[in-house]
Amino acid sequence: MLLERIYDEDLAQASYFIGCQAKGEAIVVDARRDIQIYQDLAAKNGMKIVAVTETHIHADYLSGTRELAAATEAAIYVSGEGGEDWQYGFEGERLFDQSTVKLGNITLTALHTPGHTPEHLSFLITDGAFAEHAGFLLSGDFVFSGDLGRPDLLDEAAGGIDTRFAGAHDLFVSLKEKFLTLPDYVQVYPGHGAGSACGKALGAIPSSTVGYERNFAWWGPYLETDDEAGFVEVLLDGQPDAHAYFGRMKRENRVGPAIMGERAPLAELSTEVVAAALAADEIGIVDTRHHSEVHVGTVAGALNIPAGNKAASFGGWAVDPATDQRPLVLLAPNSETATEMWDHLIRVGIDNVAGYVRTFDGLPAFTPQTVAPADLAEFDSAMVLDVRNKTEHLAGHIPGSVQLNAGRVLWNTAELPTDGIIVSYCQSGVRNSVAASSLRRAGHRVVELEGSYAGWSAWETQNA
Repeated sequence: MLLERIYDEDLAQASYFIGCQAKGEAIVVDARRDIQIYQDLAAKNGMKIVAVTETHIHADYLSGTRELAAATEAAIYVSGEGGEDWQYGFEGERLFDQSTVKLGNITLTALHTPGHTPEHLSFLITDGAFAEHAGFLLSGDFVFSGDLGRPDLLDEAAGGIDTRFAGAHDLFVSLKEKFLTLPDYVQVYPGHGAGSACGKALGAIPSSTVGYERNFAWWGPYLETDDEAGFVEVLLDGQPDAHAYFGRMKRENRVGPAIMGERAPLAELSTEVVAAALAADEIGIVDTRHHSEVHVGTVAGALNIPAGNKAASFGGWAVDPATDQRPLVLLAPNSETATEMWDHLIRVGIDNVAGYVRTFDGLPAFTPQTVAPADLAEFDSAMVLDVRNKTEHLAGHIPGSVQLNAGRVLWNTAELPTDGIIVSYCQSGVRNSVAASSLRRAGHRVVELEGSYAGWSAWETQNA
C-alpha cells in the first residue's frame, strides 16, 4: 500500500493519496482544486486514480473532488449521512457508516463521526496484503493531533444558531463509540495541522495514534470519567475567530464547486491595457508583494495579497467573488509567481484571474498612509481597529481599540465608521495590510499603524 500525505501550508490542510501497488489503482481523499500534484503522484507510481472522496462538506477551502474526478474519470464517493439538510447537491455514490470502498488489496471503511459537521465521515484503512485488520484512520476534521474539530463552525460561519451544543455532544459520542473503540495501534492521519481555524490547539505533528490521543490529548480525562459537561465546556471555550469566507465555502462545496478543467497559462498584460480596464472599473489589481514594499507605493485601489504560504487565506479575506465578479490582475515579478498565486487563489474559489503585470509604471499610483505609534494618541481617528484574533486582543491591545478579525472585516463593514479615519493594526503588519487594502477598496479611509501592535508595544515600553 502507498499512503502519501499532501500538505498545504497555506490552509494547513492535508489530503491523502492511497494506492494499491498490486492493482495500480488509487483513491484521493480531501483533494484541493489545483490537482496536478495528484496526477503527478499517480504517474510517478504507475497508478490510475479511480476514486475520489472527502470526509465532509469543507468550510476552509473549496474541494477538488469534482475537479479531480472530471480530469481522471474517477468515481466520486461522498457522505450520505447527516440528515436531509446535509446532503450533497451533486452526483456521487453515497457512503454511510460501515460503507466500504475497495481498491485491490485495500479497503476503506467509512465511519460516521459527526460533531464538527453532521455528515462527517472518517475512513479506516485496511491493507489486506499486510493484515486482516485496519491499521490507519483518516480522521478528517474529527480528531487532530492533540485536539478536536471545532463544533461551533456552523454557528460562526454558516448561519447556524446554537448548533455548537449539539455538535459538541455528537463529538463526545463519536469519540466514545467510534474512536475509542479502535485499537491503540491504529495510526491517525488528520485533515489539518497547526494554523488551521478548524480547531483551537492543533498540533503540528502530521500523525498520531489512537492510543497516544486516548492517553495524552486534553479530552482524554473527560472521556475516561464520562464527564460530557466538562468536555463541552472546555471544547467550546476559546475557539478562534472563523473567517467569513467559510460560509461561502460551505455553500459552494455542498452544491458542488465549478469544474475549471485545464487552465490556460496566465497571460502577461501590458500596462496600457490594464490602465484602460482600471479606468473603466472593469478589473481589480492584486499587489502580491510584501507590505513593506506596498507601503512605498502601489496601484490605486489595489488589494495587498502577498504571495507565499498564506495567499489563499489572505485572498479569502480580501476578495468575495460572490459579490464582486470583476477579474483580477496580479502585480507579480514573473510568470512563476503569478501562476503559483493563482493556484492558491483557486483553493478558495477565486478563479477569475485575467493575467498579470510585472510593473505598475503607467498605472495610477497610491501610497498607503501610515501613522507612527508616537503620534497615535494625537491622531484624529474615528476608530482604532484591531484586526487580530479575539484571543490576541484579550491578551493585550491598544486602549480603546475595537477588535474585528481581518478575515471578517469585509463582511462586517456596517460595524465600521463611514466618516472619518480608521487606524488599523495587527501584530506585525502583514494581516493589517491585507485588511486595510480591502477596506479601502470598499470605500473606507484607513491609515495603518507603523509596526502594528508589536511596534506600539515596544514604543509604549520605551516610554513608560
